[in-house]
Amino acid sequence: MTAPRQHRSQSEPQRNGRRRHARWLRRRPLRTRLTLTASLAVAAVALGLCAAAFLVIRHQLLHQLDLHLTQSARLGAQQYRHEPPGVVQGQCRFLAAPACAQLVPAQPADDPTQPYLLPVTDTTREVASGAHGPYYSEVRLAGHSARMLTTPLDEGRAIQVAVRADTVDRGVRQAAVLLTVMGGAGVVLAGVLGSWVSRTGLAPVSRLTATAERIASTRDARHRIELPPERPGRDDEVTRLAASFNTMLDELEKSVTAQRRLVADASHELRTPLTALRTNAELLTRASRLNDAQRDRAAAALARQLREVTLLVNDLIELARDEEPDPLIEDVRLADVVVHAVDAARDHWPAVPFGLSADPDVRTATVAGVPARLSRLLSSLLDNAAKFSPPGRPVEVTLTTAPSALELTIRDHGPGISDVDLPYVFDRFYRARTARALPGSGLGLAMARQIAHAHDAELTAEHAPGGGALFRLRVPCSCA
Repeated sequence: MTAPRQHRSQSEPQRNGRRRHARWLRRRPLRTRLTLTASLAVAAVALGLCAAAFLVIRHQLLHQLDLHLTQSARLGAQQYRHEPPGVVQGQCRFLAAPACAQLVPAQPADDPTQPYLLPVTDTTREVASGAHGPYYSEVRLAGHSARMLTTPLDEGRAIQVAVRADTVDRGVRQAAVLLTVMGGAGVVLAGVLGSWVSRTGLAPVSRLTATAERIASTRDARHRIELPPERPGRDDEVTRLAASFNTMLDELEKSVTAQRRLVADASHELRTPLTALRTNAELLTRASRLNDAQRDRAAAALARQLREVTLLVNDLIELARDEEPDPLIEDVRLADVVVHAVDAARDHWPAVPFGLSADPDVRTATVAGVPARLSRLLSSLLDNAAKFSPPGRPVEVTLTTAPSALELTIRDHGPGISDVDLPYVFDRFYRARTARALPGSGLGLAMARQIAHAHDAELTAEHAPGGGALFRLRVPCSCA
């Protein structure tokens, strides 16, 4: 029971060391981690290639030496077949091959009186008796390393041939030194390449960071990240990230510009009614100097201007909302909302006749939305149509079904929308030249389009056949 505890106690410091190393690596900057990763990868490849090359060179040198010994053993077997056991070649201090050769019997009793120059072991006797195959071994000759081949000669004898391995050792050492230098150069090159890869690969990220910091410090969303020239087939992740960031900055700049324009336009639109409110309020403070008629006109003007300012502020609040809150969305019968909005418009515009026609199958069709907001959208469109309709000319409201949608059209018989004004009719505070003398703030159609977008609906304006303006609203529905 003690040994497992010791094993666990020994492995615990290793796990703690790995955790500390991982925490240290996570705290390093991304460029440092990328440099280390790329450098280690290239260094591992370089060192692996050097190690593999060293093993191949060493194997080839030894293989050449073994072939030399094999040829020498075959030659010696032919030359010394009839010689008695003992040393037949004894110039062990020379590099010539075979420098040393001797015949060894299977039985020690048959050994010569002169000692052997090469080591004789039990394995050598087994080779001589045929119980063991030929083998190579490393020995020492006259203080030098040598390689020896022991192979059978004939029945009951073996021949041992040895040659000094100085040239092989020297070649292996030279290869080791050369490959070590190459491996060190490879490690240095790996560090340089790793640094270059991290610097080049993270250059767009660095530009992205610098741009983000510049925008944060200056609050100017006009800055952009410089992208490399477009090339066929070049679509790397970092470039796409930078392009996406530039797209986000474009949208941010548009949003900031729209907010600033909204504030400026709202300030401009509020200045006139507020000035009139203050003038009438100051006038009423001197009520004792006014007669009853003047006092009534000032009070009526003050009430009218208060309503205009209230409507303008409410419209601005509505425009500040980007989408409908999910808890308020429900299944709404659009036909009922249209009927209610047309009835309200008839009460508000008694001089304008409103005609309503609807397909029979739209009565039960439902859309996902907020009833109050849809009613506000329809009221804006109906008020706009009634405002431009000549006295006695009707406003035609038609509700029909379309593939997976309900289509509502509102057509008036007024002057219509000029080609110059048509692209801007839904812009905030935009008022056509022919409408600047009419009451309103220029926010009704902008708010209608925003409500339509919040309900995934499509609202368009076009020229009506025969004159006038036609607004078309397509709302996705659960149509049978």
